[in-house]
Amino acid sequence: MSSIRQFQVTFDCADPERVARFWCEVLGYVLPPPPKGFGTWEDFRSSLPPEERGAWSACVDPSGAGPRLFFQRVPEGKAGKNRVHLDVRVGTGLVGEERLTTLEAEGARLVALGAVRVRLLPADEDNESCLVMQDVEGNEFCLD
Repeated sequence: MSSIRQFQVTFDCADPERVARFWCEVLGYVLPPPPKGFGTWEDFRSSLPPEERGAWSACVDPSGAGPRLFFQRVPEGKAGKNRVHLDVRVGTGLVGEERLTTLEAEGARLVALGAVRVRLLPADEDNESCLVMQDVEGNEFCLD
């Protein structure tokens, strides 16, 4: 019998702290406390060699229910479509105009934070509408 394992979702990015703060706003997550022995993240970063400062960041679900998101700096930029993306469930249980209104309102909130609205995928026989977005570094996600 297999057991359920905890996991984190890792993003490659250019500016880990910026992307982490964006996703905190999207999901209601928070930055975790700084490592033991440091009063602030700035104190911790100052203790690192210059080339390691800002190399990573993370955000966590304050309730402990959701996975940790980890952001690591990589030298190369995003080159193509994500093979994996997050669906942010903002319209669960809603249909029709009520769903569209909810998706568009959340999309507008996220655009104000630096996201990009890509396109609306309208409802069909099998699926309700969803809104395709990109985060502050172009990673695709859906408002579902």
